[in-house]
Amino acid sequence: MHLQPSLRQRELIGLGRRLARERFAPRADRHDRDASFPFDDYADLRTEGLLGLCVPERYGGLGADYETYCLVAEQLAQGNASTALTFNMHCLTMLMMGPIADNMTMLPAVRERHEKLRAVKFHEVVEEGAFYGQPHSEPVEQGETDTKLGVGGRRFGTTAQKIDGGYVSMGGSFSSLWRVAPRITPPLPSGLGTSLGSSRTLYLKIPKDAPGVSFPGDWDPMGMRATVSRDMVLENVFVPDDAEVLPPGLFGAMYNAFPHLFLSFSATFLGVMQAAYDDALAYLTGRMPGAPVPHTEIAAKGPAVAEMLFAIESARAMYYRAISEAEVDAPVEAVQRARAAHVTVQRAVVAVTQEAIRICGGRGFLKRYPLERYARDARAAALMRPWTQEIAMQQAWETALGLDGQPGGAGGA
Repeated sequence: MHLQPSLRQRELIGLGRRLARERFAPRADRHDRDASFPFDDYADLRTEGLLGLCVPERYGGLGADYETYCLVAEQLAQGNASTALTFNMHCLTMLMMGPIADNMTMLPAVRERHEKLRAVKFHEVVEEGAFYGQPHSEPVEQGETDTKLGVGGRRFGTTAQKIDGGYVSMGGSFSSLWRVAPRITPPLPSGLGTSLGSSRTLYLKIPKDAPGVSFPGDWDPMGMRATVSRDMVLENVFVPDDAEVLPPGLFGAMYNAFPHLFLSFSATFLGVMQAAYDDALAYLTGRMPGAPVPHTEIAAKGPAVAEMLFAIESARAMYYRAISEAEVDAPVEAVQRARAAHVTVQRAVVAVTQEAIRICGGRGFLKRYPLERYARDARAAALMRPWTQEIAMQQAWETALGLDGQPGGAGGA
């Protein structure tokens, strides 16, 4: 098994690393302190063509597949985790419209329509710098997801009713990326079917400035402060038919057939771990501005530093294998490994970022150093639905016993 990145992957990884270190990192503290959205980071992403990272090359994008996206996201997170976490929303939308949809079963007429609609949307991203947010969060509607579906048909607080020429959308959802994304893509259960589930779930593009769209509330979280996520409220919002990001029903089917989608969140937290490790070493060796030189206990801290490295490398090995196996209708063993990798990263990022502060001592706890920010951001890993630790472990147990009832082990969350 060869897990070395390709030449093209190395080029994109290098681009992500350069942006993270030279541009994102120097600004991250200010955005965290002020809970301000990193518009400057997104300007850099746009300038470097990374808005089209996951847009297929035939549409003018960089053509990154799922694995390549995750490798790049890991690098971006080392500069600003909030930027990487919100960038994930946009890239997942591009992957869902593009290469993942290409591997899903569709009727010829449905695929032809999807091809026509996505070509326009990809053009907007590549040529006009458009950006997509994803308001997917806490479920509020009980339905088929609780009894039959593992992933698709999750309970969302949004609905869409069909009318001539489009839909009328109502409801609300927790929305990241609303400050910068001109287009928001919420999943909207509709009246197209008779049950609350994947067969009736729409995935529509809604301009954030459309009449009836609002983002109320305050934003003052513990970590990931620069994501500036708020509730999205839809009040009788008209959405035209051609706003479909995915054909009706494909959203739920895709989430069941490609559960690796949720593993993409872990790339951000793998990057946070690496940043915490690198900066702990910089602090201990006096290379971080303001750190004591020399650190009087550096020799005694050696075993703890080694333990941090063991945790990072073991989590990375599991994660890299998992993303290399990502495909539509992956075998049950691959899905189980993906769950294990996701939980491992969730656990390790908290442990590693805590340890980074501990071994650096009291001064390392000061906000003048980035270690404290990493530790706060790390807490968001356990909140990334639907594969939170408890759910992923329950899924793994049920799949191992053959109790989940999902083909290919793709059920979950």
